[in-house]
Amino acid sequence: MADTPDPSRVHPTTRPELTNVAFLSTVVSSPLIEIGDYTYYDDPDGAAEFETRNVLYNYGPAKLRIGRFCALATGARFIMPAANHPMIGCATFPFAMFGGDWTRATADIAAGLPSKGDTVIGNDVWIGRDATIMPGVHIDDGAIIATAAVVTSDIPAYGIAGGNPARVIRRRFYDADVELLQRIAWWNWPVQAITDHVRTIMAGQPKELAALARREGLLDD
Repeated sequence: MADTPDPSRVHPTTRPELTNVAFLSTVVSSPLIEIGDYTYYDDPDGAAEFETRNVLYNYGPAKLRIGRFCALATGARFIMPAANHPMIGCATFPFAMFGGDWTRATADIAAGLPSKGDTVIGNDVWIGRDATIMPGVHIDDGAIIATAAVVTSDIPAYGIAGGNPARVIRRRFYDADVELLQRIAWWNWPVQAITDHVRTIMAGQPKELAALARREGLLDD
């Protein structure tokens, strides 16, 4: 049997001392949060509390969707669309949230406000310490978000972004290689195939990984 971490357990079974690391799919219960296998959050103060401490204003209907094999550093936060205040008139004060006459007079306005939609994080995304992801942002596969970045707009696949507001600093690969990597989609391979070829996945170049995937029948041209 392969000695690989079990994604159905909270902490990595191959490194039981890593109690600061939690596989998020095992600790999240909200139907508004979807997280793929092996995506982890690292926080010595309670990684398993990610749902309540790091996903803010999670009242719906928009969802937070995170793919597989993502790495989230301590303090990474997701601000959900319910945090938004009205900006269609003279005031931004959220009268509708306080109940009573204020809610009765403004509930229809609040319900009709435009939403930024789901926040979507792709696969193999690395989000640095204390980064903040704003409502409705899409971060594509293989992207890197720098420490303390505030991401207010979409980040392309294999982009490296930092700053406030975050901007793409550079791309990790040329466009053709990015397209190839997304076709390879190693994160969707069977776990045994990932284990067999983990060195190439981690340190190889896109064309090497593509050649390997073709040999294994994991990539069609």
